[in-house]
This record gives sequence, C-alpha cells and structure tokens, in this order.
Amino acid sequence: MSSKVYNRQAFIALQSIITKEITRYFRIWIQTLLPPAITMSLYFVIFGKLIGSRVGMMEGVSYMEYITPGIIMMSVITNSYSNVASSFYSAKFQRNIEELLVAPVPTLFILLGYVFGGVSRGLITGLVVTLVASQFVELHIHNYAIVFFVIFLTSMMFATAGLVNAVFAKSFDDISIIPTFVLTPLTYLGGVFYSIKMLPDFWQNISLANPVLYMVNGFRYGFIGFSDIPIEHALILISVFILSLFSVAYYLLIKGIGIRA
Repeated sequence: MSSKVYNRQAFIALQSIITKEITRYFRIWIQTLLPPAITMSLYFVIFGKLIGSRVGMMEGVSYMEYITPGIIMMSVITNSYSNVASSFYSAKFQRNIEELLVAPVPTLFILLGYVFGGVSRGLITGLVVTLVASQFVELHIHNYAIVFFVIFLTSMMFATAGLVNAVFAKSFDDISIIPTFVLTPLTYLGGVFYSIKMLPDFWQNISLANPVLYMVNGFRYGFIGFSDIPIEHALILISVFILSLFSVAYYLLIKGIGIRA
C-alpha cells in the first residue's frame, strides 16, 4: 500500500472518529448540551443579578460582565473533559476499543479523534452558554484571537485529560471522581467569581498553583482586557500542560496500558 493511500485512509479514520463523537453527543443533546445552558443561567441569576448588584464594579466593569468569561470557561472545561472520559471508557468497557487499536489506524489519529470530539463539544457548549450570557449582560470582546485561542487550548487540554482518566478508570464511578474532587474545587478556586488580588498574599501565591486560574484569566483578558495573570504566562502554561498530557495519553495508548488485557 502506497504512503499516499495509507495517509488518505488514516485521515478518513480520523474523520470517522470525530464524526462518531459529534453524532453521539448530538443524539442525546438533552443530556449533553441543554443542562449547561440551564445551570449557567442559574449562575447568572444568582451570582450576577442578585449578588452582583451588591458587589458593584470589578476592574471597571459590572460584576456580571466580570464573571461571564469564567462561567463560560467552567462549562467548556466540564464538557470537554466529560465527553472524552465517558466516551472512551464506554468503548473500553464494551471492548470495542480493541478493534480500533488493531485496525490500521495510527495511534496518533485515534488520540486526535477522541480529543477533537471533546473539543467540539466544549466549543459548542461554550457557544451555547455565551448566547445565554448575552441575554443577561451586554458582552464586549477585547481580543477575538485571544478568546478563541484560549478556549480552544483549554478544551483540548481537558479533553486530553479526560482520555487519561478513562484509560485508568476501572469502573464508571472512577469517571466521576476527578470532576467531583479535582475539577470542581480547582474551577471554583480559579478566579471565576473573584480576583485573586482580593486575597491575602499567602493565598494569592497558593492560587498561582491552580492551572484553571490561568485559563480563566486568559479568557477574561480576551473579553474585558483585564487579567490577574500576564497573558503570555497563561498561554505558555496552558501549552505546556497540553504537551505534557498529550504525551502521556499517546504513551498510554501506544503501550496499551489499561486497555489491553
């Protein structure tokens, strides 16, 4: 088989995996796309309207406008992660992932297929939540390139993390452990609802160890032009996390760790 034909078949396989992932979550959109819109609407009503009116201005903008990027990012992180974690573990649990691994499909393309499937759900969910947010606050985007770049990198990072979780998971309960005990605390302590400048110096330094802080602030900079973290530092750190997680995920797949009996 010529390399040209092999490459074409590999890209067809990649497209098939991505299409399968997108079709999967659109088929159950009531469970995958609707809940984030409802949940985030409650955040806007409670934190934006009720509490925000008492908080007043934050960094020259209304409190509602200040927290909007963080709320959007929360939905992107959760959905990118959960899509890949649940989908890949289901394939492993049903034993059909073995068929894909023995097929003439490059491991890299299998990894990219699942990751981009998670990225697509994260981006679509982010768009849905943004449309919801526009009903509560007038959105102003400071830098479109930064907004797209940060949200894409963040969704890619957590989609990859979701695959790593799925590889090591032994049961469906293991899929929910990381979101419950790791992602949720990191997200709420990642500067979504406050600026770390409001914290004492000690807790500011502790907060700098939270990777979600850099993503939220990078995304916030794209919207309102303000960030607690230099935007260059945020982009570099996110890129480093992606490369690290992607390398780990690729190694796990190519070695068959947690997959092959």
